[in-house]
Amino acid sequence: MYAIIETGGKQYKVSEGDVIKVEKLDVEPGNPVTFDQVVAISDNELKVAGDVAAATVTGTVMEQGKHRKVIVYKYKRKSGYHKKKGHRQAYTQVKIDKINS
Repeated sequence: MYAIIETGGKQYKVSEGDVIKVEKLDVEPGNPVTFDQVVAISDNELKVAGDVAAATVTGTVMEQGKHRKVIVYKYKRKSGYHKKKGHRQAYTQVKIDKINS
């Protein structure tokens, strides 16, 4: 059984027991989180739209963190212009506990 959930502008295919990294959520580690924007659920057949309107996916927040640094380097030749910036995207690691259909 799997579900497709939407959070942070992205869609994730999850099953019970999966550990996923999603865009940062304002939830402390160890607390439960509920995803109510379920796009689809599949047991043996795929259910979408009105069939999954009341479906939810629950999980537990494992940690808050930051991904590896991405370097952005801008350079224009012959003018002496160069700029170096770094960015680390924040994430929340969630363990999926239950798919409620």
